[in-house]
Amino acid sequence: MSNVQIMKHGFILGKFAPFHQGHLFLIQQAQAQCEYLTVLVTSQADDLIAGWQRYHWVKSIFPMLDVRHVIGSHVPSEARILQNLPVGTLILFESGIKQRSIAQGLGIQHVSIDRERKNFPIASSKIRENPFGHSELLPPNVRAYYIKRVALVGPESCGKSYLAEKLALHFKTVFVPEYGRAYCEKFGMDSSPLDFAHVAGGQLYHEDEMALEANRLLFCDTDLIVTQVWSEVYFAGKCQPWIFWADHARRYELFLLCAPDIPWVNDGLREFEGQRDWMFERLRQELESRGLRYVIIQGGFEARTLEAIRAVEGME
Repeated sequence: MSNVQIMKHGFILGKFAPFHQGHLFLIQQAQAQCEYLTVLVTSQADDLIAGWQRYHWVKSIFPMLDVRHVIGSHVPSEARILQNLPVGTLILFESGIKQRSIAQGLGIQHVSIDRERKNFPIASSKIRENPFGHSELLPPNVRAYYIKRVALVGPESCGKSYLAEKLALHFKTVFVPEYGRAYCEKFGMDSSPLDFAHVAGGQLYHEDEMALEANRLLFCDTDLIVTQVWSEVYFAGKCQPWIFWADHARRYELFLLCAPDIPWVNDGLREFEGQRDWMFERLRQELESRGLRYVIIQGGFEARTLEAIRAVEGME
């Protein structure tokens, strides 16, 4: 008689749109019932929430889990499912019984966990309709996805940092400082294209980190469109392709375009006073060409603050 122990392989198939505590419970219970678990995250091109985003949610919460992104259909064919599973997978886990026919077609066992959904009796569609109304069901990295981001853009010395802090205080949330300033304070102003890559990546990193702490709104002191335009200033109209890609991929609910109608202040890092009007118009051109929602903020500091608050309150 053989002493070789057969390892029990299981898998979960789902959209996870969005990933919530019910999915977390399902994965944890499935892990307790098999030695090896694979999670297949399905997606197709027109998904409201991109497949890579949903894959990242699962993988970042379960970094040691075998998570795979299956592109093309939310209900893959049996052949496509088998193509993405380890050999010897014997169990399909789910909440409910909708996928029982899939298990039957694959000739494997079907296990329903919390079939009546008594632990988390809510559908993903209901969470999508009102994510903040169900925020307690969303892990922090998923909750951050639904944060409404407001970007403050404009030329140098136009009050972006001042406004970001004031708005965060007024709306009881947090803001993202301009990473380029911290970078230049440390490494100087003699920038190369590689420096711009560091600045752009650092800005996105800090933005995503602060989104985990935000309360419904996140104010971003600059964004990658500003980085793109600064690159055009430094390098005769050129900008690295990935910065274009990244600033097109980012989504903001509103842009506050700060006008250069307040005095320019030389703080040791600023050196483009004569470019302020050009940069303001260049940013406005870029926002309009992309059809992005923006409001021009102008006047003295008190007037700018009140105008910015009204613009944010006017968001749907």
